[in-house]
Amino acid sequence: MSRKIAVLVGSLRQGSFTRAIAQTIIEESAGQLEARFVEIGDLPLYNPDLDTDTPPPQWTRFRSEMAEVEAVLFATPEYNRSFPASLKNALDVGSRPYGHSIWNGKPAAIVSVSPGAIGAFGANHHLRQALVFLNMPLLQQPEAYIGKAAEVVDENGKVHSPDTRAFLKTFADTFSRWIALTSPK
Repeated sequence: MSRKIAVLVGSLRQGSFTRAIAQTIIEESAGQLEARFVEIGDLPLYNPDLDTDTPPPQWTRFRSEMAEVEAVLFATPEYNRSFPASLKNALDVGSRPYGHSIWNGKPAAIVSVSPGAIGAFGANHHLRQALVFLNMPLLQQPEAYIGKAAEVVDENGKVHSPDTRAFLKTFADTFSRWIALTSPK
């Protein structure tokens, strides 16, 4: 059975290593994960004053798209030892208004990506803290820290490293099983 998931990518740049890794996870899932890449770069910063009966249309679109999925794959780069503001804003927009969080109970997994050697470890763990608070059952193993991304992603945005692809397949398979175990749907 295919699992319907959202993929949120914290890197907004064209040619993003993070997006390439996320796309490879979906490719390697062999149809187990039916993914929708939900864009977050256009979301106005969360401001409770805007969360009225007519919130910004981008928030409405985002919340509606997220309501249709069973689980979420977060793909994050590391900015200043944490995850980017784009992901934090998406978490805030989705968690409000109070009592109507789109995140509650949705299984999640995190892959963090960096051109450096430690694979965005800091971003991964900061994001984990927020997801625990949002009541998202989080895949614990395998942990996915993809370091030296410029060496595993080619100029066309494809992961060419067989070892990395094999690891991402294991990650996708495990995430699919995790969703089956923890999804409220």
